[in-house]
Amino acid sequence: MDEPPSYTLLQLLTGLSLIHYVSFAAIVVLLIMSGLVSGSEVAFFSLKPDDLDRLRESDDRNDKSILSLLEKPRQLLASILIMNNTVNVGVVTISTFLMWELSGTRRPEEVLVGIVTFVITFFLTFFGEIVPKVYATRNNVSFARWMAGAWKLLVVLCKPIAIPLMKMSSIVEKRIEKKGYQSTVEELNEALELATSTTETTDEEKEILRGIVNFGTLNVRQVMRSRMDISAVDIDWNFHQLIEFITRSGYSRVPVYRESLDKVEGLLYIKDLLPFLDQDDSFDWRKLLRTPYFIPETKKIDSLLKDFQEKRIHIAIVVDEYGGTAGLITLEDVIEEIIGEINDELDEALLAFQKVDDHTYIFEGKTSLHDFCKALDLDANTFDNIKGESESLGGVILEINKGFPRAGDKIEFSPFTFVIESVDKKRIKRVKVQVHEEQKN
Repeated sequence: MDEPPSYTLLQLLTGLSLIHYVSFAAIVVLLIMSGLVSGSEVAFFSLKPDDLDRLRESDDRNDKSILSLLEKPRQLLASILIMNNTVNVGVVTISTFLMWELSGTRRPEEVLVGIVTFVITFFLTFFGEIVPKVYATRNNVSFARWMAGAWKLLVVLCKPIAIPLMKMSSIVEKRIEKKGYQSTVEELNEALELATSTTETTDEEKEILRGIVNFGTLNVRQVMRSRMDISAVDIDWNFHQLIEFITRSGYSRVPVYRESLDKVEGLLYIKDLLPFLDQDDSFDWRKLLRTPYFIPETKKIDSLLKDFQEKRIHIAIVVDEYGGTAGLITLEDVIEEIIGEINDELDEALLAFQKVDDHTYIFEGKTSLHDFCKALDLDANTFDNIKGESESLGGVILEINKGFPRAGDKIEFSPFTFVIESVDKKRIKRVKVQVHEEQKN
């Protein structure tokens, strides 16, 4: 048998064509790109709050780019993963082609696949993952600055793929989280009932314990005061108008807007006005405004409580996905979810609802679904399949009715009959709720 010819390195190199050199160069470039992409993931998402604070104070363009990218972390992460997988697939594809070209028919196909798999796995893991991630961990701020400009462009390029992926992952995430988390909460509530039934626990203590168990499941949207119920100040008001409003409202902190509530300019603490009560209308009260704290509707209230503690603030403006003002939430609102309603001497002595009899109640249309379910001792998920984007009783009735009802209309939704008591041109004001016990549960 003829022995297979042997090749020296020089003979091998001189026998390479242009396409081979281009393939080698492409693999090297893609490996570098893989390292930069992997390092970017660590650099951007390992930035500490102190790092972000320094970036906010900086005027550097790259620092502003980092903050801009991190405003949409899911989109940034999706873009990084898309680029990482694209580059890695490119490395494997070109390497396979190159090995095939170089080996010709001198090696079996199985051996070729094995060689390519081993070599590429080693290079991608070492040079594309380990080395850049170790470096980026130690130099996260400088690495993020260096890559910020590139990612501003890459995020835009990846957007057509990233957005559908984000939507699909959100659907899966909601289903998994909701089922898994809810079952845990239900188990805790059952354990709470068993524990308290064998001890001398008062109803108030049981409510506090239930509040603690359910605290982590609530988001800001379920607890906040809606936009329509916010008392706010127009920044163009003079000092006399401002004092009149404050006297009527009785609030200790009020948002200040320009043109509409979607443009909140700041928060006015009434205590800051006390030294200036003797001023006339020419007094510029706007210099007393404090920077507002904006939060998304989806933020969990346990996380918000930590923010309130760390920032030493008591009020936050809730914004929707478009940046418009959706509502307002205070520290008192958050604490009430644990210990129940807190009433002070300025609060109106009005019940949140009226109980007509054991099966009939009258609620304000603006009552949140969360409060409605608490008042009637219902499962918090009672309206999940029908409520859509609504978080108030009036809103869910609109979803059920598929239109705006008139006063006197009856709307059935087992086990409830909703009788519309009062409406205006924009919303349902008051609703009589009849609960049919035989259908409940």
